[in-house]
Amino acid sequence: MTAQLQIVWFKRDLRVEDHEALRLAAAAGPVLPLYIIEPDYWALPDTSGRQYTFLLEALDKLSQQLCALGAPLQVRTGEAVDVLSQLFAAHPGCRLVSHEETGNQWTYQRDTAVAARAREAGVDWIELPPGGVIRRLKSRNGWAGRWDKDRARPLAGAPAFRGLTIEPEPVPDAGRLGLARDACPHRQRGGRSAALQALNSFLTERGAPYRKAMSAPEAGAKHCSRISPYLALGTLSMRETAQAGWARQGEIAARGERGGWSGSMRSFLSRLHWRDHFMQKLEDEPEIEWRDMHPGLEDLRPREADPDILGAWERGETGVPFVDACMRCLQATGWMNFRMRAMLVSFASYHLWQPWQATGERLARLFTDYEPGIHWSQVQMQSGTTGVNSIRIYNPVKQGLDQDPDARFIRRWLPELEAVPADFIHEVWRWPGFEACLDGHYPRPLVKVTQAAREARDRVFAARKQPGFKDASKKVLARHGSRAPMRRRSGALPPANPGNQLQLDL
Repeated sequence: MTAQLQIVWFKRDLRVEDHEALRLAAAAGPVLPLYIIEPDYWALPDTSGRQYTFLLEALDKLSQQLCALGAPLQVRTGEAVDVLSQLFAAHPGCRLVSHEETGNQWTYQRDTAVAARAREAGVDWIELPPGGVIRRLKSRNGWAGRWDKDRARPLAGAPAFRGLTIEPEPVPDAGRLGLARDACPHRQRGGRSAALQALNSFLTERGAPYRKAMSAPEAGAKHCSRISPYLALGTLSMRETAQAGWARQGEIAARGERGGWSGSMRSFLSRLHWRDHFMQKLEDEPEIEWRDMHPGLEDLRPREADPDILGAWERGETGVPFVDACMRCLQATGWMNFRMRAMLVSFASYHLWQPWQATGERLARLFTDYEPGIHWSQVQMQSGTTGVNSIRIYNPVKQGLDQDPDARFIRRWLPELEAVPADFIHEVWRWPGFEACLDGHYPRPLVKVTQAAREARDRVFAARKQPGFKDASKKVLARHGSRAPMRRRSGALPPANPGNQLQLDL
């Protein structure tokens, strides 16, 4: 009797290590590893050429790994329903295996259509949970404990398998998908080896000052882990990342270290937990991608963005140097530390009073590490539309003085300000030589920073005083509030996994 063909559909899990779907399929029959490039997805307003190029690099590395195990990755281009329908027809009795995906509304609707087509074709589709995010979660109670328990489970190595190879198809470049040219000259490179290098260098070299360095854009770029793009595409699994962090934490504790590495590892591990906490929000309520989390704030801002204002913000031409430097850095690198991401959203939402949906889409395209679950939750939080979080309106001048006091970061990304004296560079409009020296080279600020913040604060707090606002806030908190954030001390490690070579390699 011929063994049942296992079609392993890779999505946001581009690895062979700690890949439960691949392991399950490899134990059941011959495997057809599949990735589908979907042109309609790449036409969405939250996708970009830099993300696609990063993806292609990851797919190339994945295919090499799969080839060494049993068969190369089969890449197909088209609508997922059509591609899979052809494979179902060509291989009667096959089974589809994948991980669940927490993506945007488009991917949710695509998966719904695939599920319907699989049922029509009599094909079993086995979707395995990724672990940290729980589909159809009834209550957040106990979520944090389940997260810790799942992340401590033993890692699975890369399985060997009998592969099925079909006629390869050419992989389209970004231009064929209609994606605009997007050089992003300083972005990170995709693929498993780059992911492991970033994680290892952070845990052993770069991460010591992480806790102190994470808030500043220049220091953060060096001392933050920089693994977010790899987690977004699944070239690293969250389980192996957490276990590598716990192992490093154990080494530090064994040496009796305090502060420095010890504090940085606690902060790093808490942020891994934080990441899945925010992804769970989108899994529980997909509408937060486009609808205000608090219903009483839906009419707070205009529904349509001002294209001139938002365009200046996106180009780094607002006339507020620290904001503009951060945006230009993001354009060139595809990455920005968390505090500066929050400031960019805050400035657009409060000072410029633009709808978060529009600013969120533009930022999503710029982030190489765009993860819908984190992105939309955070955009709403920093725009004050959750109804449960404190209103935080970042003062971009103060942030610049705090995080870039010598203005090295500003001068690097805004070379047109080279002649501005240090005493004026954070508020360049106050410089007496502004008109004469910078005429036509750098814009006047779009808004008066202090006045715009005050007006925005008044509008938001007026909205929060509406009848019924607090009752609606309680419902939001009950649905999405974290019950127990992870605060793991160095002496409270999860079960060890000393025999797992993957962990040792990290």
